[in-house]
Amino acid sequence: MIVKEKNGEGFLDLRICDNLELMAEIKDNTIDLIYCDILYGTGRKFADYQDLKPIRSEIENHYIPRIKEMHRILKPTGSIYLQMDTKINHWIRCIMDDIFGYDNFVNEVIWSYNKWSIKQKAFAKNHDILIFYGKTDKIIFNELRLPLETPRKKNKVDVKDGKKVMKRDENGDVVYKIQDSTPIDDVWELNNLGPTNSERLGYDTQKPKALIERIIKASSNEGDLVADFYSGSFTTAEVCKDLKRNFIGCDINPNCFEKAKERGLFSFTDLPTNVD
Repeated sequence: MIVKEKNGEGFLDLRICDNLELMAEIKDNTIDLIYCDILYGTGRKFADYQDLKPIRSEIENHYIPRIKEMHRILKPTGSIYLQMDTKINHWIRCIMDDIFGYDNFVNEVIWSYNKWSIKQKAFAKNHDILIFYGKTDKIIFNELRLPLETPRKKNKVDVKDGKKVMKRDENGDVVYKIQDSTPIDDVWELNNLGPTNSERLGYDTQKPKALIERIIKASSNEGDLVADFYSGSFTTAEVCKDLKRNFIGCDINPNCFEKAKERGLFSFTDLPTNVD
């Protein structure tokens, strides 16, 4: 099933299919940014999908052909973010090093969130991992900054005789600038979606829009093409619509189109069989 919708001057292309089938249709060096909230290897049967088992051979058999395709279709200036937890991140990192190259690793981003944790003989497991690679060292990257709750003064500096000194005005007074923001680092403290959150669509493991917005703003520009090959409830498509990016993506579960309809991504009364 395919739905293609106009998005201003751009488009949203939503599919229900195996992601290998969709990637096979995409030409080399086409995609600006790939974000995938992949299968985590829990072995669990969720309401919306069956997760992979945490067995290395099963993880490699599933991901190696898919990550090879992601590498092929990504532009030389493109980036890829794969999201998971600690069950399989060590195996995925090895696969990514082999396919994208160790030198093209950019960041391991920690998404830290609060949730109710059961009592156990371990620290509460309240984070996901996003592995961020570029196809080359020429990736698009837009620095993002967080506002400071309390702006602070910071000395301006001059260089004299090879040393940094405080900058002063004609009266000899120290010159300051006001620092009202700080660059975002690799630990992101963003709320998870609680059971009563207005974003919730009843999809297992749904991710907040704020998380995906940060990725899209950092690693793409307006008019770029963003792909998500594990689309779930199509959160990435909605964020792309809001941020004026083009989108192509898929999920293997036909029920995911219902979630896309709830997001207002297309306006059909009945699910389409093939709409261009």
